[in-house]
Amino acid sequence: MEFLSQMWSLLGLLTILQNVLPTQLLTLLHSLWQSLQDSLTPYSYFDVPEFLGSAAVEPNALYRHVQLYLHRSLLLSSPSPPRLTLSLPRSVTGHVGAAAAPPSVSLSPNHSVPDAFNGHRAVWTHHADTLQDSLEERRSFSLRLPKRHAAAVLPAYLTHLAAAADNLERSSRARRLHTNAASPRGSASWSSVPFCHPSTFETLALDPDLKARLLADLTSFAEGREFYRRTGRPWKRGYLLHGPPGSGKSSLIAAMANHLRYDVFDLELTRVTTNADLRALLIQTTNRSLIVIEDIDCSLHLTGDRGLPSMRRHKRRRAPAAASDDSSDSDDARDDVLGTDSHRGKVTLSGLLNFTDGLWSCCGEERVIVFTTNHVDGIDPALLRPGRMDVHVRLGPCGAYAMRELVDRYVGAVGDQEMLDAAEGCIRDGAEMTPAEVGEVLLRNRDEPETAVMELASELKARVNAADELQWEDSAAELSDESPTKKGRKGFAGWEGKVRILGRLRSLTKSESGRRGV
Repeated sequence: MEFLSQMWSLLGLLTILQNVLPTQLLTLLHSLWQSLQDSLTPYSYFDVPEFLGSAAVEPNALYRHVQLYLHRSLLLSSPSPPRLTLSLPRSVTGHVGAAAAPPSVSLSPNHSVPDAFNGHRAVWTHHADTLQDSLEERRSFSLRLPKRHAAAVLPAYLTHLAAAADNLERSSRARRLHTNAASPRGSASWSSVPFCHPSTFETLALDPDLKARLLADLTSFAEGREFYRRTGRPWKRGYLLHGPPGSGKSSLIAAMANHLRYDVFDLELTRVTTNADLRALLIQTTNRSLIVIEDIDCSLHLTGDRGLPSMRRHKRRRAPAAASDDSSDSDDARDDVLGTDSHRGKVTLSGLLNFTDGLWSCCGEERVIVFTTNHVDGIDPALLRPGRMDVHVRLGPCGAYAMRELVDRYVGAVGDQEMLDAAEGCIRDGAEMTPAEVGEVLLRNRDEPETAVMELASELKARVNAADELQWEDSAAELSDESPTKKGRKGFAGWEGKVRILGRLRSLTKSESGRRGV
């Protein structure tokens, strides 16, 4: 009892001193006490305040990293979590029919959670102190590490924490789909909506080798910060997706964005009036973004601004030399100006090249630029070289593997394997259907798997027959005396041409007999 009474007396004395002594003196005494404790303890302590500086205005990015790391990596996975604070913003409640949002979880003030890194034990403590004569709180985290190993452990531990927090933030943040609006000159800008496309690499019907190569390339790019910094290369990557309509180019773009967790900027070149507007749009894009330019061969006539002066000079050289040397020189100068400036007021090839590979393309990092086209031959070779379009991906008609993937995904297990084998045989015989066309046939009959596969096999068989008929017509035209091919090409008439035609007809007859089981 006497001991308790002495303790109560000491506490009362401390309370009186706290109310009587000046704040500055109390702060000094507290810091001296902390210094004494630090000299005697075997641990080192590191404070991470929520805001930087005495004004507490600039947010501390490390505080946000610690918050994310503790929330996902420790608090939710700990077998015996400490005291936690649960909160649910009012803005996410009260919506009829809306899915219930999970409450946010944070470490309660003045409680700790342990962590382990490379065999060392670390302890995080959350502090929340109310300022004197104010309702405002100053929040911070403190990290406790063994003093003997703190200097060696701290840098590697903070790097590990930042990387984990970065991945967690990327996977949890809401992403946006941006497009450039048609606006007057000088006000190029983006507008956006939530990006909710469901396509992933798991849902894509792609060749397994192609899918594996794409995933490896994207993952290597996303994890290549140190590589790009060490080699002095801009942290960006260019992809060209080419193939017929319906081959899955847009779905692949969405799957790439979902895999990388990037925002998507869908650039419509026909809405961009000048190279300056194009550059302004590039500056407004964010890091970790996927910039898409679809149908690049149809968007603009990008090959028209190269070689124009030389063409004009060539025409002028063939004209009669009626003008004086001075007038010729002035015409050359004027044509040089026209050749370089005639496309001012609209986007040119040089402007697009600077957008993808010039100095202005380095104004951000971790960007992927994707071009699509139905006809790769219509693109200027200057755009196709590495550094602009690094990876070329051809998406063609649906192959046998992709067809089976689509059947399994759309209608599930099919009992009639013979019909499925027949459909696959038609593809091997040359029948071509894009994934979109195959998906549409299956979608119409998704509740009847057998009917879906039968209709698909019938469609593929019809396309094989159509291809054979077209080949037969070509052969008959070559045999005809009025054939334009025979008239225009030397060396094809006579016995050599007949041998070629007979060989082709024999191959057609043999393939038809094989399909009929003869």
